Amino acid sequence: MKDLKNKVVVITGASKGLGAALARGFARSGTKIALCARGADELEKIEQEITYEGGSVYSLPIDVKIPDHVENFASKTIEKFGRVDAVINNASILGQRVPVSDYQYSTWSNVIDVNINGVFLVTKAFLPVMMKQRSGSIVNLSSGVGNKGKPRWGAYCVSKFGVEGFSYMLAEEMREYSVRVNIVNPGGLATEMRRSAYPEEDQSKLKKPEDILNIFRYLVSDASKSVTGERINAQEFTVPKIS
Repeated sequence: MKDLKNKVVVITGASKGLGAALARGFARSGTKIALCARGADELEKIEQEITYEGGSVYSLPIDVKIPDHVENFASKTIEKFGRVDAVINNASILGQRVPVSDYQYSTWSNVIDVNINGVFLVTKAFLPVMMKQRSGSIVNLSSGVGNKGKPRWGAYCVSKFGVEGFSYMLAEEMREYSVRVNIVNPGGLATEMRRSAYPEEDQSKLKKPEDILNIFRYLVSDASKSVTGERINAQEFTVPKIS
């Protein structure tokens, strides 16, 4: 996937977990990357690490559910790099693991705001440049509860159903612009969010975020230029061999 060196990739929620692994992985592929997250200190450390290793990176601490934050991030990213080839909507929050009857509205509203409205705002901010280029890749992160309801997953479950519906709809809208939209369910990974959901689980038996990076490289690369409107289960998917 040599073409990754010529691309600009936006990654949200890039301060830890899968987002941080994506940032490091794409930087090591020579990709120019723009990163955002709420955790300013963690994000700065990621940027410094990538810069030290010779990568090209821009980062900005923002809250993806705040329109002004997102618009400012998009504007500065495009100003710096001149184009955007991919957006990976990774930022999300878990919320409560309780029955709906005990779910707090403030938490419900916040999860929906970050996990659905954040994806909408970030995508919308970068769509114009992709539509003008008539090229681009949008990758939206879902979950095992993103297309199958399970008890005590509350707003997180609902939000990921929403992300999947948004992705399928947008994939059809963007076909005429050659902008592709796909969904990735990463499956169980050894991350802080997973530990919050399953505190008793032995994470040594889980894959690490780094183990699924090639799927994202594939979806950003030109090798997947005909792939859109697909839902990929990362732990079952085999990246096609590329000659």
